[in-house]
Amino acid sequence: MTRLLMFPALLVSFSLVAQTAPKVDASHLTLQDAIQTSLKNNLQVQISSETREAVRAGVSINAGVFDWQLTSGLSFSHSKLNPEGKTLDSYSNPWFGSATTEIKNWTVGLVKPTEWGGNLLLNYNPMYKSTTSEYSEIPVAFTSQYPYSGSFTASYSQSLLRNFGRDTTASNLIVAQYGSKAADYAFQLAIINQVASTESAYWSVVFAKINLDNKRVALALAKQQLREDTLRVQVGTLAPLGLLQDEATVAQAEQDIIAAEASLFNAKDTLIRTIYPIPDRPDSLDTVDLPNVKPLVMDEDTATKLALANRVELKSADLDLLSKKVLEKAATNRTLPQLDLNVAYNGTTTNYGSFGPINSDLAQGKNPGYSVGLQFSLPILNQTAKGNLALARANRRSSELNRHDQELTVILQVRTAFRNLDSIAKSVVAAEKTRVFREQSLDAEKKKLDNGMSTSFLVLTALNDLNTSKGNELQARIAYANAVTAFDQAVGQLLQARHLEVK
Repeated sequence: MTRLLMFPALLVSFSLVAQTAPKVDASHLTLQDAIQTSLKNNLQVQISSETREAVRAGVSINAGVFDWQLTSGLSFSHSKLNPEGKTLDSYSNPWFGSATTEIKNWTVGLVKPTEWGGNLLLNYNPMYKSTTSEYSEIPVAFTSQYPYSGSFTASYSQSLLRNFGRDTTASNLIVAQYGSKAADYAFQLAIINQVASTESAYWSVVFAKINLDNKRVALALAKQQLREDTLRVQVGTLAPLGLLQDEATVAQAEQDIIAAEASLFNAKDTLIRTIYPIPDRPDSLDTVDLPNVKPLVMDEDTATKLALANRVELKSADLDLLSKKVLEKAATNRTLPQLDLNVAYNGTTTNYGSFGPINSDLAQGKNPGYSVGLQFSLPILNQTAKGNLALARANRRSSELNRHDQELTVILQVRTAFRNLDSIAKSVVAAEKTRVFREQSLDAEKKKLDNGMSTSFLVLTALNDLNTSKGNELQARIAYANAVTAFDQAVGQLLQARHLEVK
């Protein structure tokens, strides 16, 4: 595959983006320095990085639905019954007295929803309940001798039809996980776009810089021709009218330099804005790298297969389609009837005079209780679930069509980029040959003029043709550099070709 320059390995990560970019020598700016600085400073890359972190947080949010939940409660109550009323003893004899009850209740529980549509509940409940009865006729008080008791409950409910299975109950979590991966691809795409934009701006400066040099050379040649023709006029071998064309050519060359200088300043400003979107940036810079034309070593079919395997847009589209399929499957499940299996264990203790024996009874299952049951429900019309299913199916079909459309777009982009690169490579060779022929033609016209076999007009024409051919060759080389960027981007290997790694 065609390469412009081989760069040292460059690690691009979130931490690197968040750091302040190291100072680079703006007076000696390589393409590698431009890319590195641009990626560390670019606001869009940083925004994409923050977006990726926000999407990743969605995974934790949706996973939290299935977290263990600890519950605890502590209560105390005090009540007094019949403080002055009449009560009856065990023999139905009337006595006057009161009853005071104190209850201390402590509850500790764990709740765990499962990704398979179940719900686990564990509950430990020790309790203190004491009643003291006092009678006014006879000064006697009766107090509960065994106030301590407790219970342990473990229950599990499982959906067997609707809301059964991870694809249904954890569908939002699965979609969030796919979204997190898609955010990684979006972050990578932001870096790819920034690298391509930086390279384009860099080569624009290179073009403007060399173009200005060419214009200055053209001015020097025009002035040299004017001096030589002035001598010919002085010795009488050239008519004075011939100098008018020379002076017009010099004036045009000076005008071209003014335009070329403005283009260079504008190109540098664009590159500075691209790689330094911050107040602390250099006033000017100077590029040092040149485009290098090498033969294309990849055929069109190979490039297309590589693009279909590597393009992050297609990977993101695949993730979107997977998400839509998960949501469709969950919507299909929710059209089923509700059938729940409920299993419970309830262990209790007898009353004790102290707290210690309670845990022993519960651990040994001294007083076990069990229950098993099924609960069934069926919506008569179930219109909401059916409507959600229709919506999910439409979204899934739309995602499939979008994936297919993106694939066709990628194939078209690869073929276009491949043919453009091949065509421009050939035009570079042709432009180089044209420039060589124009140089030879100018030399020949000058020699013929020295021998009186040509005219100053023909020499100036050859000079203009040479200047035009130099500009065409330069444009072809810069177009080739941009075509290489477009091709690497089209086949999805721009970062690999530039030895960039995204994490």
